[in-house]
Amino acid sequence: MSILVDKVRIAGFRGIAELEITLPRVTVLIGTNNSGKTSVIKAMQLALGDYSRYLAEEDFYIDTDDKRVDSILVDVRVVAMDLEGKRKSIFDDEWAEHFGDKIQSEANGYQFLALRTQCEQDKIKGGFSITRFALDRWPDYPNWKSETTKRKKQLRKRFDALPFISIDAQRDIHQELREKSSFIGKVLSNVEYDKADITKLEELVKAVNDEAVEKSQPLQDLKEHLEQLNQSFQGSGEAEITPFPKKIRDISKQFTVHFGDQANNSFSMEYHGMGTRSWASMLTVKAFVELTGKNHQEEAKPFFPLIAAEEPEAHLHPNAQRTLYKQLIASNGQIIISTHSPYLAALANQSELRALSIASQGVCVNQLNVNLPAEDKRKLQREVIHSRGELLFSKAIVLSEGETEEQSLPQLFTKYFGDNEFSMGINFIGVSGSGAKYRPFLSFAHDFNIPVFVFSDGEINTTKELKKNYDKIFGETDIDNSPNITILDRTDFEGYLFDSGFAKSIENAIVEIDGTDAIDKWINKKQGTQEKSRKTDQPPCETCKQPIFDSSLRDYSCPDGRKKAMLEILDAKKPRYAQAVTEQLCKLDSDKLPPKIIELFEKIKVGRIL
Repeated sequence: MSILVDKVRIAGFRGIAELEITLPRVTVLIGTNNSGKTSVIKAMQLALGDYSRYLAEEDFYIDTDDKRVDSILVDVRVVAMDLEGKRKSIFDDEWAEHFGDKIQSEANGYQFLALRTQCEQDKIKGGFSITRFALDRWPDYPNWKSETTKRKKQLRKRFDALPFISIDAQRDIHQELREKSSFIGKVLSNVEYDKADITKLEELVKAVNDEAVEKSQPLQDLKEHLEQLNQSFQGSGEAEITPFPKKIRDISKQFTVHFGDQANNSFSMEYHGMGTRSWASMLTVKAFVELTGKNHQEEAKPFFPLIAAEEPEAHLHPNAQRTLYKQLIASNGQIIISTHSPYLAALANQSELRALSIASQGVCVNQLNVNLPAEDKRKLQREVIHSRGELLFSKAIVLSEGETEEQSLPQLFTKYFGDNEFSMGINFIGVSGSGAKYRPFLSFAHDFNIPVFVFSDGEINTTKELKKNYDKIFGETDIDNSPNITILDRTDFEGYLFDSGFAKSIENAIVEIDGTDAIDKWINKKQGTQEKSRKTDQPPCETCKQPIFDSSLRDYSCPDGRKKAMLEILDAKKPRYAQAVTEQLCKLDSDKLPPKIIELFEKIKVGRIL
């Protein structure tokens, strides 16, 4: 890699009011539907490719006054890179010659090429005017749109060595075989043979045609009937049947692609599913790019393509998605992939992910913090991106600790709002641990600008850990009064339900699963037995330096004895009872749900703007 398009700025295009995005060699664009992924690709195609011929009025951004803007700006910056993928100060000679006097230098001596594409609506003549310029500076963002352009720096043509190749989401090699403008059509148009080879190949084809007719009585009969045409040519005409193309120049007209497990068991692409046809279409793009690269190499010209593939995962199972992804990123040049697939996103480096979303000011882009400690990156990859890939496309995240909360909160959410959480783009996640377990999820949500809400146990150590990790990511926060944090009253979820007057709901859940005498049986069986050891607040042992634990015998004769027994039953098999407890709570009216749950949902309503 000797160059890189490392920055792109867009203003006034589709849903993008103003945006700057940095691009590594491989960029993976993620985001929900209509979040701006295609807009970024089409804007780059407008600047570097052939999108200008498709430009329409609908491509101009509608501002806050509900009026379309008059112009679109797209600036791209090209920089020099070394073999290790790091920016270097000057372009290689071949690129310096190709870009010529359009190359500029920063104050530190680092060279760059800055290109501006400006599109305006012609309100007098109709249509659009599109002009391109080389810029003298790459100004700081966001003070870039006012950068002046000089007529003498106007570009009359694009740089052929820097093509932008867009692979649309809708692709089908079976259809593209009939289109000269398709990538496989362009490859076929480059098929050439010398004169001697053409003569030899056409002789072979003629022999095959003659034998095919000779071996078929219907074809012989057809030939005999067609020869009656000679009555219109004074008896001098002769019919010739060619089941296969007679001329090599016509070979592309009947060109087909077959694929199968074995050569003798392959099928034409029209008989394959859309996954195979889509995959084959993308591989023809790779073939076209390599062919074009060889042509440039033969002419001693530089070549650095930008390939943008929209939804390459379409119609493919997960392992096929992963294989195709590896094939795409192995291509020469720069790769941009837009995807809804958590499998592809998990394959990308964290530094390659770009999350697009819609905010009040239009499309915005976010990326993960590349300066995290190695251990934090590992946890982020394992616990979030790899294991919870759906969060990459979430509009809000709700974090809780226990298994009961993870099962209960989504169903109670539906009860409260009358709609499923996933239809609103909200994900409920149980972190299964102490406050420290929140950290990778909080870091992820912060960097990708996803609203995140926490429903935490009220135990002292848990809240202490939560504050420590929340402060580290979001800054000093009063977690007791945060609009994004709901903390139970100095207990866990099950204990909170008891203390808030929902003991009957829990008792009904236990009875429903284990029978009416389940609680009494537990009390009779466990009375006087040893409880689990609990860590005390006493100083550690002076000899072994270990914490001091306390253990006592169970006694259910106290006033809270029955409550204690039910908590032990729930704690013994939480997954078993979680659903039953939830179902009991869902029988209540929405405004009669536990207060802390209502508090959480109202915070989500405000913060998520439901």
